[in-house]
Amino acid sequence: MTRPSNPEAGVTLIEILIAISLLSLLSVGILIAMRIGFNTMEKVDSRLVSNRRVSYARRIVENEIAGYTFTQAQWQPQTPQAQTIPFYQWEQNAMRFVTSYSLQDAWRGRPQIAVLQVIPGADGNGVRLVVNEVPYTGSIQAGEMIAAIDPDNTVHFAQLSPDSHSFVLADRLAYCRFSYLEPKYEAPYQVWRQDWVLRQKLPQGIRIDMAPLDTASPDLHVSSITAALHINRTPGETYADEP
Repeated sequence: MTRPSNPEAGVTLIEILIAISLLSLLSVGILIAMRIGFNTMEKVDSRLVSNRRVSYARRIVENEIAGYTFTQAQWQPQTPQAQTIPFYQWEQNAMRFVTSYSLQDAWRGRPQIAVLQVIPGADGNGVRLVVNEVPYTGSIQAGEMIAAIDPDNTVHFAQLSPDSHSFVLADRLAYCRFSYLEPKYEAPYQVWRQDWVLRQKLPQGIRIDMAPLDTASPDLHVSSITAALHINRTPGETYADEP
């Protein structure tokens, strides 16, 4: 038996328009919430990457110094006679030494000549700390990095220009300075020097003083690094002031 149809049954055009409007508003609300969530995730991820970079750069510097290896350089000027000297550069804005740690292979690779130096920042904004690594092949290669040796045994190293292989450890710094710990056997017993000229003595520690250019940023800021130099004297070395 067929039920008679109701002429008032069905959905009106107004009801359809209201339903579509409500669905559109709900969709817009969902899209806005998703967009806000994605923006927040991108900001958190960017800050996390920035903080990890600061932490990683600090660990690189500490490992480079911890892997310091005493080596010698054969410097041969125009005369046939070669001169053998300890190979290291300790200056206020540059450090150069052989290390068993490398950026690419960590502690598993071959020794590297690490060159850390302070250079101007991008667009002249502050300074930046960069490191270059060159595989170490021997004392002759190390000697080729020496430009000249003065009569008072002051060693001048050839300038190494930053290139595409330079790794930026810290950028947008207000300042960055290297200093070296000299042991003393009388008060004050230790002195931090920025002009290390003692060719037959190694510093006991290395300090890198640096501060960010933008202190108002909420990101993790770079801080000064102090690391011990585990090799504290060269073979056959004697201290004149040692008791």
